[in-house]
Amino acid sequence: MIKRAIAKKILEYYKQYPIISLIGPRQSGKTTLVRDIFPKKPYVNLEDIENREFAQNDPKGFLAQHNDGAIIDEVQRVPELLSYIQVIVDEKKKNGLYVLTGSQNFLLMEKISQSLAGRTAIFKLLPFSMGELYSAKIKFGAVKIDNLLLKGFYPKLFGKKIDIAGYYANYIQTYVERDVRLIKNITNLSQFKKFLNLCAARTGQLLNVSSLAEDCGINHKTAQSWLSILEASFIIYLLRPHYKNYKKRVVKMPKIYFYDTGLLCSLLGLTNEKQLKNHHLKGNIFESFVVSEFIKYQYNRGMEPNVYFWRNKTGNEIDLLIESPDKLTPIEIKLGQTITSDYFKGLNYYNNLSHGNPNDSCVIYGGELKQKRNSGNIFGWKYLGDSIGAIFNKKA
Repeated sequence: MIKRAIAKKILEYYKQYPIISLIGPRQSGKTTLVRDIFPKKPYVNLEDIENREFAQNDPKGFLAQHNDGAIIDEVQRVPELLSYIQVIVDEKKKNGLYVLTGSQNFLLMEKISQSLAGRTAIFKLLPFSMGELYSAKIKFGAVKIDNLLLKGFYPKLFGKKIDIAGYYANYIQTYVERDVRLIKNITNLSQFKKFLNLCAARTGQLLNVSSLAEDCGINHKTAQSWLSILEASFIIYLLRPHYKNYKKRVVKMPKIYFYDTGLLCSLLGLTNEKQLKNHHLKGNIFESFVVSEFIKYQYNRGMEPNVYFWRNKTGNEIDLLIESPDKLTPIEIKLGQTITSDYFKGLNYYNNLSHGNPNDSCVIYGGELKQKRNSGNIFGWKYLGDSIGAIFNKKA
């Protein structure tokens, strides 16, 4: 089993809180993780219809069987349980009682905020990160970036041999037909699927909600609601712009990215390297990969992402800004495998404007070198496995 980086933080907070809540997209490995790090804890899955009906019809009786705590999987299926769990943990005043998992952030977070505020530590588990694969000694020496983008990072794809195209087709169908209905009563699922495909076609771009709504044949309010669903279920990530303008007008629309490039490629109809090689969105897909790696790095450490982008009205842009209390780290993302002076153009402009230090600047690109240059640091994509911490901490 590939060890998950988030496990260390979960075990640390398990000693400090009565409840651990682990949320994330379906098939990101939540069940495998909690059963691995809490092997002696009773386990119950609310996807099982008998367990679910018991919990729904007799919540007190259900929890009486697990009065000393348990792993309760897919807890969003019976969200009313959380109020009863609150009573138990308040009475026992003991840490490390319940471990809850859920696939729908949208439903689960609402109930947690109502019932378990201050009683639970909340963690978010995404598919594998490059760092986790690197720690597991998975070699990328002969791997091409195109192959990795198509495969994505869902754990099941790193176990037994499986047809990748079929996996994502089934994933999308299950998500649309089952999970979306649980989150919100959407009657026209084919239109929602069209909306999902339109979002994929906009990855790495500024999100114009009005244009998206018009192309899908829905109103602006519905488009906003559906974007919230995709965010809440960990399909898309809206990268917000950084507003510090340095006396320049800046763009204030977010950019849309997908957490997993395998899922993204499937939505774009890309099933092999030949199709991806010359696709007009290949650079945007690579950006999605890099942005997601930085988000995973922070989630795996129990942190909320402090990542942004910056762009002014004249088109000058920084793909990724890492915000820390004392400075901002600008990062450019380039798919090309040959380093040119153009790779540093945005960094030079931004550093001149913000009086930044080139030593704190990075280019992450589609090649394989790792270098320190006068205009910034170079990291090939394969170094995201072992160097992303150094990048995050602004060290070359």
